[in-house]
Amino acid sequence: MSVDRLLLAELQEEERNNILNLFEQGVTIPPQPSVLVELQEALQSEETDVRKMASIVSADPGIVAALFRVVKNTSYHRFQPFTSVLQIFQAIGAHQTFNLVRAISLMSALPSKKNRKAFESYWARSHAIADLSMLIAADRVTVCNIFPDQACLAGTFHDCGVPVLMQRFPNYCKEMRLEERGCWANLAEEDEKFNADHCVIGFLMAKYWKLPGFICDAIRFHHDIARLDDHESRTMVSILQLAMHIYHQEQGIVDPEWARNSSCVLDELGIAEDGLPEMVDVILERYHASE
Repeated sequence: MSVDRLLLAELQEEERNNILNLFEQGVTIPPQPSVLVELQEALQSEETDVRKMASIVSADPGIVAALFRVVKNTSYHRFQPFTSVLQIFQAIGAHQTFNLVRAISLMSALPSKKNRKAFESYWARSHAIADLSMLIAADRVTVCNIFPDQACLAGTFHDCGVPVLMQRFPNYCKEMRLEERGCWANLAEEDEKFNADHCVIGFLMAKYWKLPGFICDAIRFHHDIARLDDHESRTMVSILQLAMHIYHQEQGIVDPEWARNSSCVLDELGIAEDGLPEMVDVILERYHASE
């Protein structure tokens, strides 16, 4: 699968050359599943028909099951309990539900043919950070204007470059120690050992799947908030960084980035440093209530 060269044009020359080199080595960006193409066409029609969209989703039992799992998140507590896919579309909205389905569809696009343990760890981490991001977005929506469906997209896709690289390089999991508790892909090691960057791969995949531009930029720079001036992207990265921090705290794992980024994150989200512990407790309580 070749990626539109216009997408590569948005990268710096060194990044673009590295990506082209990876493509020559056989790295591929998975296409969107057909259900997303059908939903996108339905959304772009003159009159949005939520019944038709619900019918498209309902034809895939796997997506239906995953969608009901996601909407158990207490961000949507005022609509619960949900009894049908149509009700989800009607209550949450067509565009918002489409975003949730886009996030859900990523899993089927990245099948775990090998390295099953590492894939299971990846998805457990991804789902947790997506759920936490949704809760943070719901809590801070009046300050930040980022909504749970957008946070779900960003949280699910933010590290999607990792499984793409896992599928291409047989020794990627071992070199990145992905099966070890508390270890995750390190950008410096990726660059040294594979001449790769999972953030840039994730950015390209998000662009190829036509995610909103600010979410694509957040995926690209979720480890480097200082490079973002745009308010929406910077806010989205702040939500991701706080979600990752809470995830690390819940898992009893050291967060290697929090000390460097905490000041920017808290300022962007309008959270006082002395109020953070209480907020984390509230988010975790809601997170566990959604399980």
